[in-house]
Amino acid sequence: MQLNIFLHELFEYNLDANKKILNKINDLPDQQECVKFVSHLINSQYKWMARIKGDSSQTQMDWWNPLYSFEQLENELQKSTQPWLNYLSEKTEEELLTEVHFIGFDGSEFAATPKDIIVQLNFHSVHHRAQIQTMIRQQGLTPDFLDYIGTRYRRLKAE
Repeated sequence: MQLNIFLHELFEYNLDANKKILNKINDLPDQQECVKFVSHLINSQYKWMARIKGDSSQTQMDWWNPLYSFEQLENELQKSTQPWLNYLSEKTEEELLTEVHFIGFDGSEFAATPKDIIVQLNFHSVHHRAQIQTMIRQQGLTPDFLDYIGTRYRRLKAE
């Protein structure tokens, strides 16, 4: 499988899982902390894309702000993922494995491959989605099964 296709599939899974978790967040009596984490995931996708593109405004972008309203989250998830899907459709495997330079948290120049940045974004989302799943359970609801394998396996024999 080509790298860009694999990474595209990861983003598609991640977007779908993040949208599914919104349905459960909608039922929570206290949504505030969950909304904060989903907003953070959105902002992270925007900021890393700005870093990859060499956008100097990325140094002014915040990881946690803006804080979106619950009603904005689904649209912003889609909006923050689409540039990544477009990026992957335009890049060769060689380009995905070639380091890009960006200004980091302390003003220093850093380098990383787009592939590693994309993997980080997806793992980071899994991490925060797990935190949200814990918050859902703490508020008395049962979290949905959102594991990646649940989108891939298939039953071979009906019981």
